[in-house]
Amino acid sequence: MPILLGENRYGKAETHVVRVTRDGPCHGIKDLTVSVALSGDMAAVHLSGDNAAVLPTDSQKNTVFAFAQKYGIESAEHFAILLAQHFVASQPTIRHARIEVLETEWERIGEHGHSFVRSSRETRTALVHHDGERTHVVSGLRDLVVLNSTGSEFHGYVKDEYTTLPETHDRVLATAVSAQWRRAETDDAEIRAADFDGDYDIARAALLEAFASTYSLSLQQTLYAMGTRVLDECEGVCEVRLALPNRHHFAVDLSPFGIANPNETFYAADRPYGLIEGTVLREDAPAPGPAWS
Repeated sequence: MPILLGENRYGKAETHVVRVTRDGPCHGIKDLTVSVALSGDMAAVHLSGDNAAVLPTDSQKNTVFAFAQKYGIESAEHFAILLAQHFVASQPTIRHARIEVLETEWERIGEHGHSFVRSSRETRTALVHHDGERTHVVSGLRDLVVLNSTGSEFHGYVKDEYTTLPETHDRVLATAVSAQWRRAETDDAEIRAADFDGDYDIARAALLEAFASTYSLSLQQTLYAMGTRVLDECEGVCEVRLALPNRHHFAVDLSPFGIANPNETFYAADRPYGLIEGTVLREDAPAPGPAWS
């Protein structure tokens, strides 16, 4: 039975580039970790070690730094689009480029124009695929830590011989949100004109407001409300994917010490944890193609 080469890609992972803009006394910082993955006519290098089709990963790393200097970094998404389209257009053996970007935010210290502190906020994410004809963009965030101290219940669930969890009508609901939202358009002109920074702020605010305002009978209900809110407020987004680990908070039993605990002191368990994942999308959402992979 013959053995075949399946899907494959290669690239330079986690190039850490920091771009400082020095326009006047107030500087700006873009701090990105960029991962490049390229695929195309790569059979020969796998089957015989022929490197004629291979753009070295070191060259890919250098391209990241060169593009940061030549073009600046408008947004994580725009930077990823520039790189993806460059690699496909400039190399005849490359048919597809996947660029993943993680962005760390820095906040200005007071009124000091050139002093910063690394933010404790979530990590912004961007994932771009380009095949020479279409560009797929998925924006997102990870580790957006949120907590409701009340306004959440959990009861009425299936109980079997292994169930010990008591029902609750007032619990702490906490999670670290990972969310990604996919844009519907793939046309170059529309993609380049998109306001990714503005969309990010709107989507983030929508996630937070939905979490805070939803009286939750399950974390699944909260997930759906959060995804729906993003779609309602971000016109260009057609699909939202969410992963919500349930950061359990258990009320500590202090009765052995003669101390009452009216649902105020908790043990915050880090593992194991429930993991709720789901997708919310428009009925007419176009097929995602390679967007999420």
